[in-house]
Amino acid sequence: MGLLSGSASFVRYQVEGNLPERSGDFLAEKIEQYSFRDIDDNYEERSIGWVSVLNMFDSKFEYSSYMAGDFILLSMRIDERKVAPAVLKKFCLKEEERIKKERQVPKLSRSHKLEIKDNMQLMLIKKSVPVPTVYDLCWNLAEGTLLFFSTSQKAQANLEDFFKECFDLHVVLQIPYLTAGRLLDPGQEDALADITPDIFV
Repeated sequence: MGLLSGSASFVRYQVEGNLPERSGDFLAEKIEQYSFRDIDDNYEERSIGWVSVLNMFDSKFEYSSYMAGDFILLSMRIDERKVAPAVLKKFCLKEEERIKKERQVPKLSRSHKLEIKDNMQLMLIKKSVPVPTVYDLCWNLAEGTLLFFSTSQKAQANLEDFFKECFDLHVVLQIPYLTAGRLLDPGQEDALADITPDIFV
């Protein structure tokens, strides 16, 4: 579930690195540069970019601002064209059989089969409709923390890579141990080293 849902699942990140002095201008420039680009009218297999948390079709943020006080509210949209392996295999075998009958040969060379596979992949990609997925995030600029509203490891990996590419900042997943280290007063960090795991029955 997303940021604006009645209930939501999320993970917490720490944003490592500093924004430039004119952070507002920098963020506006980067969000515009990396906003979502539609691939419905071309044959690209994948597109990733920022959209409004209120409207997945608003990549220019005409209807709402992504800035709310010290918070950045964005959605990461990913559109992908996918071809199921079983479907690709079916069309490849069908084309191989057609060519063998046409040329009256018992089998095809490996390079020819690979060429057929590439051609079938392209044909099926052109026929497929991009499937969209949208993931919300809330970035607290003052505290340098980020809430990402998905527990999918694949989605988290996409966020980590895309965030680094967009803002040139790293995000580090905050497991309880790391969070505890940030909450302790200076000089108390060594207390974590004495903690041992336990089993509660």
